[in-house]
Amino acid sequence: MIERPFSWERSYPAGVRWDAPIAASTVPALFDAAVRAYGPRTAIDFRGRAILYAELGRAVDRLAAALLRAGIGPGGALAIHLPNTPDLPIAFFAGARTGARVVMLSPLDGERVLAHKLRDSGARMMIASDRAELLPAALRLLDAGHLDRVIVAEEAAWGDAAEPGAEIDFDTRLQRLADFTEGTVPPAAWPAVVPSDLALLQYTGGTTGLPKGAMLTHANLTVAVGMYNEWLNGQGATHPGKERVLCVLPLFHIYGLTTILLRHLDNGNVILLRTRFDVERTLHDIEVGRATCFQGVPTMWIALANHPGIERRDLSSLRYCSSGGAPLPLEVAQRFERLTGRRLGGGWGMTETSPAGTHRPVAGPAKPGSIGLPLPGIEIAIVALDDPRRILPPDTVGEIAIKGRNVTAGYWNRPEESAAAFAGVYFLTGDVGRMDADGYVFLVDRKKDMIISGGFNVYPQMIEQAIYEHPDVTEALVVGVADPYRGEAAKAFVTLRVGAPPLTLDALRQFLRDKLGRHELPAALEIREALPRTAVGKLSRLALREEERRRQPAV
Repeated sequence: MIERPFSWERSYPAGVRWDAPIAASTVPALFDAAVRAYGPRTAIDFRGRAILYAELGRAVDRLAAALLRAGIGPGGALAIHLPNTPDLPIAFFAGARTGARVVMLSPLDGERVLAHKLRDSGARMMIASDRAELLPAALRLLDAGHLDRVIVAEEAAWGDAAEPGAEIDFDTRLQRLADFTEGTVPPAAWPAVVPSDLALLQYTGGTTGLPKGAMLTHANLTVAVGMYNEWLNGQGATHPGKERVLCVLPLFHIYGLTTILLRHLDNGNVILLRTRFDVERTLHDIEVGRATCFQGVPTMWIALANHPGIERRDLSSLRYCSSGGAPLPLEVAQRFERLTGRRLGGGWGMTETSPAGTHRPVAGPAKPGSIGLPLPGIEIAIVALDDPRRILPPDTVGEIAIKGRNVTAGYWNRPEESAAAFAGVYFLTGDVGRMDADGYVFLVDRKKDMIISGGFNVYPQMIEQAIYEHPDVTEALVVGVADPYRGEAAKAFVTLRVGAPPLTLDALRQFLRDKLGRHELPAALEIREALPRTAVGKLSRLALREEERRRQPAV
């Protein structure tokens, strides 16, 4: 069994305890407590409409009662296929109230992936959007027999829709949400839900096959909320009941679901819910809407840091801003702070950890490049890549292993993969990193992204970090490509700033020579207008690896 002295405790900021008592609860209990405590206050601001906590509570009860009436309850499954509108939190909390497992689907998933998730999860009912670009996929899944029923949430119910709804012929298998909930009466008692019950199937992976569902319990999710509360409220970064939280992160993703929806409703804050990220709209929400908290993924911070005139914009309302979901290039964080005077917080986590993991201290001296310290209640060890039960000394690169009550018990219907994901009681993250003597963790790369070049381990993220120091580079991704001499070599894909001169491979290698080892220098360079992204806006190495694989001649 992995054991490690908790070196990070001595590095903890004042006001935060690693062993703070964090209670496990249920999602319905968390939500009900918020509705009771903050009923007449605004929970969600959407398209200029203020939705009160009490109003949100009534909507959740109506839908939960309708779901029970339709046979969705303990042991059942409910699929949610919605973008960022108030219908998503209503559907999520309603599904949790019935005791069913909620299955989050991405609006950007292809039909093959959607069909797989429905088959794998056992969900036969879906709550879907009437957006013209989304509903047809749900209807085809219904016609193909992957679903028994689709409930259609109409965006116009929340004011002028950003996109027109699809033309729909309703029938017994296809109902408007308003019709589905009509005439419902809450039961005398809601189904009993306990912290150990499965709350959410959050699909992840798919780099070597179809996605697998991380099983997240009510305890996993509510404990993660408690960990973030202890860390951020304890340091005074956020203040319950006083924050206006800008939400452009997709709520169907675990990052937005836990760190914004669950945590900030638990704290009684206002969520400024937006359907997508737009630089000018985001700046308007900060300057005019006086947003106090903003969490984003690296591509958002890159866009903001490169936005003309950003240094002259009024960001004074922001008390806390952070980056997550993917590694943030150090140069981008430093550029943003230099231009705006705002320090970017954030840390590391993953779907399987709900997604709590590490976090950087809010104030005080920074350790550049670090993803921070383990959050309260979380244990982290660095283990050998070839023997995950062997712990490594400080400042040695290995796989990050994690233990905590926020960590999944495994993957739905995948007993072998679930067993392989653990070494003893520690979850093996697949991330490569190191921990220094003070307990600060540094992420090197994903294990699966590692390039073996001439017998050397080469980490794309380290190369990307160096490329971002080039003054003409906006975004960068590095993947391994076949090399007849070294087996694999690094290829860089780069976008350049508007007006930048052409960049050649020789010029880039010359720029990187004092920053990287010879074996790490890119062997190829491709300049692009844009780089591929995942459904949640992260830059996608996977898409580039697939492109390169298709380019290889058939053997």
